[in-house]
Order: sequence, then structure tokens, then C-alpha cells
Amino acid sequence: MAGSLFVIFLFLFLGEAVARGLGVPVPGSVIGMILLTLALGLKAVRLEQVKPCADLLTKNLGLFFVPPGVGLILYFDLLRAEFLAIAGATVLSTLLVLAVTGRVAEFLERRGGAS
Repeated sequence: MAGSLFVIFLFLFLGEAVARGLGVPVPGSVIGMILLTLALGLKAVRLEQVKPCADLLTKNLGLFFVPPGVGLILYFDLLRAEFLAIAGATVLSTLLVLAVTGRVAEFLERRGGAS
């Protein structure tokens, strides 16, 4: 478990270093996860090296949403005032994600890459 956690934090650190070093407007955690995904795809990191910690984090993912959810209470008046805009953006972005995901799945299926 400790080794698994180390690998995940290593890629988080690398992502933060890249984000700060290049000054890109992308969070370091996102860059780190992209780097980890690339390392897994290129077989530089084996899945078994990150699986124990990743499984634990995934099983407890709901806990990570509690603090931001509670923090939303502070902005309840703003959320109420902008409800239609927020709801519209949520519906539109959900439909867009579904459409893009469907197109990508069709493309991969035609290529024979989906299993």
C-alpha cells in the first residue's frame, strides 16, 4: 500500500512541477494523472504498482465530495439567483459529454479498438 501511495504522489508531484515550471493554466493534479495514465499505457508503471491505493481511493470517493458540498452552503443565495443558468449549463454540458462519448465509442468500435 505504501509503495502504491508513493507512486501516485510521485506523479502528483511531477504534475505540480510541470504546471509550475511551464506556467500552464492546468492544475498540477490533472497533469499528474495524465502523466500517470501515459506511464500506465506505455507500461513504464505496472497497474499492480498503483492498484491497492487506487482501489482504496475509489471506494471512498464520496468522502472527497463532502467538504465542497458543505462549502456550497455558503453560496446558497448566489446559487438560487443563478439557478437557471447553472441548470442550463449542467444539462447542456451533460448532453455534450454524452454525444462526444458516443462518437468516440463509435469511432473506436469501427477501428476495432473497443472490447
